[in-house]
Amino acid sequence: MPPIPDLDLTRDALSTSTLSHGLHLMGDRWTVAVILGAFLGVRRFDEWQSRLGIPRQTLTERLKALTDLGLLRARPYQERPPRYDYHLTRQGLQLYNHVLMMWAWERRWGSRSLQLPQRLVHATCGHAFVPRMSCSACGEKVGIRDLTFTLKVNEALRAVPSSRQRAARLSPEEGTQMGLGLRVDRWTLLIISAVFLGCHYFDQLSHVLGIGSSVLTRRLAGMVDSGLLLCQADLNDARRKIYRLTPASHDLFGYIICFSSWASRHHFNEPSSIRPVHKGCGQPFVPQVICSHCDEALQPWEVVAEGA
Repeated sequence: MPPIPDLDLTRDALSTSTLSHGLHLMGDRWTVAVILGAFLGVRRFDEWQSRLGIPRQTLTERLKALTDLGLLRARPYQERPPRYDYHLTRQGLQLYNHVLMMWAWERRWGSRSLQLPQRLVHATCGHAFVPRMSCSACGEKVGIRDLTFTLKVNEALRAVPSSRQRAARLSPEEGTQMGLGLRVDRWTLLIISAVFLGCHYFDQLSHVLGIGSSVLTRRLAGMVDSGLLLCQADLNDARRKIYRLTPASHDLFGYIICFSSWASRHHFNEPSSIRPVHKGCGQPFVPQVICSHCDEALQPWEVVAEGA
């Protein structure tokens, strides 16, 4: 039987984490797709709309939200009717680490990988590469098993208006027909994080996430069907089901950690309540994404996307 986590501490740590608050701002599937498109050179409304198949009103709202957050800047190129080019700001460029982790996950596990660049080339060394996560303190390549996590509730983020929202239902069409971007959303990533922190049973997940039973049931079933969770009978009590992570959900942790780090360092300016430490050097873990060929940190202007 898995050890029983401190459910109240886990609940409070998740709800006050920079991951949860950051995903509240930009954790829905359409926002992720718009951000990825911006890094791939999409600049105009009609191009996003045609590539994503996103409703026009939804795209208008997402572009406005990203502009208000300071991640995109709108530059007019036509007065009547007004039309704009959208460019990533310096703040927006700071998202590059988690965008690279998004590409790496989609290329391996995503259902829409054909719409993504087939390969990335690091102009600095001239080689195609796969993004790898490393420790900023010591430079070693890092996987999720190389980290330990401590939980410490961030009272400053507790004071931020609640980020809990009704968990939207993901329709089969939306889950399989997304264009650019992950097939996962805010609640999916929080469920994966809760399972990683030791919440393997339905009642534990319901307690720490605050999701209604019927919605959580649908969410878990969908994640099992899509290969993000494994559901097994509990050997100690066959009436209960136990949820475990799969290789696909384990691979999402590069994306999760890079996004949480961005939210902590570049948006909220607050430490997260979920704090990773690199076992190898003993330092608080701050991720950087490096080229798998030359081990140098990657910058947006140094990477060429080929075969989009």
